[in-house]
Amino acid sequence: MIFRQLFDRESCTYTYLLADEQSRQAVLIDPVRPMLERDLQVIEDLGLTLVKTLETHIHADHVTSSGLFRKSLGSQSVVSAAGGASCADVLVEDGDVVKVGEVELEVRQTPGHTDGCVAYVDHQGRRVFTGDTLMVRGCGRTDFQQGSARTLYQSVHGKLFTLPDDYAVYPGHDYKGRTMSTVAEEKALNPRLGGGRTVEEFVAIMDNLKLGLPAKIDVAVPANLQCGLLPEDLEQAAAEAAARAGWAPVIRSSEGVPEVTCSWVHDHLGSFRLVDCRQLGEWKDALGHIEGAELRTLGDALVHAAQDWDKTAPVVVYCRSGGRSGRAALVLEDLGFQKVASMQGGMLDWNAQGRPVEGASAGHGTGGSCG
Repeated sequence: MIFRQLFDRESCTYTYLLADEQSRQAVLIDPVRPMLERDLQVIEDLGLTLVKTLETHIHADHVTSSGLFRKSLGSQSVVSAAGGASCADVLVEDGDVVKVGEVELEVRQTPGHTDGCVAYVDHQGRRVFTGDTLMVRGCGRTDFQQGSARTLYQSVHGKLFTLPDDYAVYPGHDYKGRTMSTVAEEKALNPRLGGGRTVEEFVAIMDNLKLGLPAKIDVAVPANLQCGLLPEDLEQAAAEAAARAGWAPVIRSSEGVPEVTCSWVHDHLGSFRLVDCRQLGEWKDALGHIEGAELRTLGDALVHAAQDWDKTAPVVVYCRSGGRSGRAALVLEDLGFQKVASMQGGMLDWNAQGRPVEGASAGHGTGGSCG
């Protein structure tokens, strides 16, 4: 097996590359966005194919490059199902095994630093990648991002210290130049979690750290919930999607639904068929409807009407909040329509953004919500 430990000096983050020597398929654990070019070069130099990027948690101190790797190399982003990152291609849970070529990594859920923390155990190499849950003579903090000292203590003692003593511990960070440890060392020498410390002693230690928040938390956490993609990346992706689609910046949701924003719909009214797939009563209720829309209730009414529509012409569907219109968009695609999108957020978002509506019930303003 090919193994490399890489380091980002700015955030003191370790990134780990593992690859199968025969297939040349590889995974990266905790890649860092500013080090994208370095990591791409290492992958190219070694003649590898990056198949997956694995996150140990939703980081608060740096931005991941997983989304950029997916865009450039087609790799899949892997995140804990408890992490809250809907952008991920693969959501893992305790006991899952991530397999790439002959590389197999067991997933162990280790919450406490964050709810979505996981460790990846390489039994073949007798090592564990612990992220921020367990570090060399330390551990991740527990005072933000769903942190819990009691939970972290249980994670370390129940999921990491139960590994064989000779397993190498590869942490997510180190600030003193240390590269690794072992399970035996940390059980004996970790001043917070080892040496027989009780959970009460550990909680007292963590409650008195009095650390400032990470400098990049306001940028890093939202970006990492989008697999490291920043607003400018999303704008570029939308523009590229529009160019590919030939009519709109269509982005596929995690459920595969083609979507466009309320803002785009408002700015391009009249350039596509606009279909409201709610019930008649909703067409006239407090949310109203959009000027120029036609009411075609999701189901037989929509399918029947669509038989006479030009399947090469663009269609945008909307509903109250986006659920029914998402299903409607997929139905229309199944019927052969080539340019279809659901309006994100529906009339709830449309109204929330103050966009004009028609037919709203008396006593309600025209400012809208899209649902």
